[in-house]
Amino acid sequence: MKNILYTLLFGLLSTLNWAQSKESHDQIRSLKIAHISAALNLTNEESEKFWPIFNAYDSKMSSLRHNPIVKYIKYTDIDNISQMNEKEANSKLQELIDYEEEYFSTRQKFIQDVKKILNNKKIILLKKAEDDFNRNLLKKYKEKK
Repeated sequence: MKNILYTLLFGLLSTLNWAQSKESHDQIRSLKIAHISAALNLTNEESEKFWPIFNAYDSKMSSLRHNPIVKYIKYTDIDNISQMNEKEANSKLQELIDYEEEYFSTRQKFIQDVKKILNNKKIILLKKAEDDFNRNLLKKYKEKK
């Protein structure tokens, strides 16, 4: 009985934590959209065409940032990497190369798609707005800790 109670409690806490995390993620996403909208000052026509492309791109980049090779590089100790054999290293390196190629091609395709909607100046402003938003978000996160 005690184990069932602990399991239910753990499940409930996990669900609450996930809900808070999703709510926080949605709030950050809304702030990012507002920041980019203000920076780009899009016309209605530009906005209608831009946001679906941006949302698809942003989702793809988010999934790429959660790629297992990114987590492996980030969280694996240097000693563990030093101890792997050459075959394992070759496999991990190929995963990293594949990731980097997909990341770059996704970014490049996005720019090509957006170039059909926005002028070059607004595309550069978009990159600047994204970088500024990320830098400010990180700064606020550090202040909070």
